[in-house]
Amino acid sequence: MAVTLKDFMTAEDVLTIEPGLTLAAAAESMSGRNVGAAVVVEGGRVVGIFTERDLLRAVGRGTTPADAAVRDHMTPDPVTLPSDHAPSEAAAIMSERRFRHIPVIDGGELVGIVSIRDLISADLHIHTADAHVGSDFP
Repeated sequence: MAVTLKDFMTAEDVLTIEPGLTLAAAAESMSGRNVGAAVVVEGGRVVGIFTERDLLRAVGRGTTPADAAVRDHMTPDPVTLPSDHAPSEAAAIMSERRFRHIPVIDGGELVGIVSIRDLISADLHIHTADAHVGSDFP
C-alpha cells in the first residue's frame, strides 16, 4: 500500500476562516489554535489560504490588522492536492514554490491540510540547499 498525504495530513479540525474576517481576528484564531495557516472558505469552497507570512507582509506595509479583511491579504486560489497524492511530491512542491502549507481537497471538499512539518515528521528530507529560513522567503 502506497504512502499518501492522507497518512500525514491534519484532517481533524482544520482551521477555516471567512474572507471578510479581520486580520486581527484571523491572527487570534491562528494563535489560539497554535497553527501557522488558516484555509479561507466561502460558500463551502476553498478560496484562499491565510498564513503568518501574509499577516507579516500586511503589517509590514502599514496595514492595521483590526481594520483590514483577510480577503485583501490572503493567497487566493492556493495550490491544493488530493489526499492520495505522494508526500514526496508535496514536499517538492513546497520546496520549489517556497510555501509551507497545502490544503488537501477530495471531490471538491476540504478534507485536511498538510504542512512541511507534517512531511518532515514523515521523514522526508528536503535538501539543505532548498531550505529557506526567515528573510529568505519571498
